[in-house]
Amino acid sequence: MAIISDDEDLGRRVKKNPVIKPETIEYDNTFENSIRPKDFDSYIGQSSLKETLKITLEAAKRREQPLDHLLFYGPPGLGKTTIAGVIAAQMGVEIRITSAPALERPRDIIGILMSLKGGEILFIDEIHRLNKVAEEILYPAMEDFTLDMTTGKSQTAKTLRVPIPKFTLIGATTKAGELSSPLRDRFGIIHRLEFYTVEELSEVVKRTAKILDIKVTEEGARAIAMRSRGTPRIANRLVKRVADFAIVKYDGVIDRRVADESLDILKIDKFGLDTTDRALLNLIIEKYDGGPVGVETIAAALSEDVRTIEDVCEPYLLQAGFLQRTPRGRKVSPEGYRHLGINMPSSQTRLFEEL
Repeated sequence: MAIISDDEDLGRRVKKNPVIKPETIEYDNTFENSIRPKDFDSYIGQSSLKETLKITLEAAKRREQPLDHLLFYGPPGLGKTTIAGVIAAQMGVEIRITSAPALERPRDIIGILMSLKGGEILFIDEIHRLNKVAEEILYPAMEDFTLDMTTGKSQTAKTLRVPIPKFTLIGATTKAGELSSPLRDRFGIIHRLEFYTVEELSEVVKRTAKILDIKVTEEGARAIAMRSRGTPRIANRLVKRVADFAIVKYDGVIDRRVADESLDILKIDKFGLDTTDRALLNLIIEKYDGGPVGVETIAAALSEDVRTIEDVCEPYLLQAGFLQRTPRGRKVSPEGYRHLGINMPSSQTRLFEEL
């Protein structure tokens, strides 16, 4: 009897049934699922959004109708997927999660829409990356809950409008400006998720530490929060790393000393900048006199992808005031020079004064 590996078996099933895709295979994500809040009380941060959603959800329940379509945008790691799960739990409906790059062919999006049940939520991550065909299929689905389908060829071709159950589309994107106007205008609620405060991140750290069954002091939680770049996803990741150090090198309790020493070893400084962030700032200062310099040049010099620079490094550096984006390129700000302990050249000082 031939022994077939899991990969070979998956490959045969994909060939036999093209609808099956590797992205749909479930995997163990126990930690991520365990720390995701299931209700608004346990969802920390984004207070204005939560208050708006509570009213919207209650109104939808009283009308006994699905929610309006929602669009969440903002930097990665702020909880767009998590809050979509909270909405589904509060409405008592199922949620289907996919991403725009996985919807390559028309039948991908059509198959999902046809399989939805009344009131269900469809969550599309990175929705700005939808191709044009998939986007146009969504237009009548979002507005009229119908699919426009063509049968036959040439002179015998006919267009059919197939009704589908009423559903709620939740789109998430890190680049709202790249959405086309027709798609963006079809969302009833559009909201930007903001970076978290240190106090909010401290609560995130304490909640995650409790799930991990490790003790953390107030000072320890704050020390981790201060280095989390205003992002709960990073805070959760740092809690796990510091917990490892606390268990192996210390007494199993995360206090300020344990947090600071562990994160120093991981080369994450007091403002949350890692090796790549500091390398980016140092590159602009040392090689390009503090800027301005184009992002393509920066990416090539660091051997990084342009999207990594724009989506991962830049948002926080801009938010923290260490970097400035100008029409001519990126510049290191006076705050960036001070943080790195480098004296700002007089030519750069005069340039900033003129700006």
